[in-house]
Amino acid sequence: MLSQTVKPCEWVIVDDGSTDATGKIISAYTREYSWIRLICRTNRGFRKAGGGVIEAFYEGYTSMRTKSWDYIVKLDGDLSFDHDYFEKCFKFFLQISKLGIAGGAIFNVVNGTLEKESHPLFHVRGATKIYKRECWDAIGGLLRAPGWDTIDELKANMLGWKTQTITGLKVAHYRSTGQADGTWKTNVKYGRANYISGYHPLFMLFKSLKRTVNKPYLIGSIALAYGFLSGYVKKIPQIDDKELITYVRR
Repeated sequence: MLSQTVKPCEWVIVDDGSTDATGKIISAYTREYSWIRLICRTNRGFRKAGGGVIEAFYEGYTSMRTKSWDYIVKLDGDLSFDHDYFEKCFKFFLQISKLGIAGGAIFNVVNGTLEKESHPLFHVRGATKIYKRECWDAIGGLLRAPGWDTIDELKANMLGWKTQTITGLKVAHYRSTGQADGTWKTNVKYGRANYISGYHPLFMLFKSLKRTVNKPYLIGSIALAYGFLSGYVKKIPQIDDKELITYVRR
């Protein structure tokens, strides 16, 4: 971040209960660079998949001192990118007037090599999201629940904004999504996110069946279906936006 050709007005780093020297390392940089700030959260004692990252994000967001901004960026702590990453991202935004959410392509570091994550072009991975101010205001920020990084794009699309991964920009991701939780918990989280997002049960049936051909076979599919169906059983609230659910299902 220090070597970026376009530096942020403010960089808020949220230490979400780390147990190593993260806090001390960041504190040393805050003394040297006034635009870097540290927010320390109490260790909750467990991983809160999906929702925990948004709690941490909003703690940083509400503490921001900069009120006049053009773009807000959410970054995971396990990424690296070229020195002109943000410069190129913002040029991309300028080329497409209705682009509301964008970010580079995620490449997971696997055995020392970079492997590109596969997903639809309209989807921007939650590890590196850049929101244009006007789009951010239009969608009303982020849902504080699993599925936030899909609902934001779907709502933006519904409102006429474009969302896109910038395929020509590489972002190295040093811990693959879901690696910390394992296959079962990760797919249960995905299924729950799909439920909260208002996906149609018939669509989820076919999605779960399609998942059976991917490794690890069957368990991922069962976990996905369980995460979705248990949302109904536990009566977990879905997004309170009937228009958006209709749009998602269409």
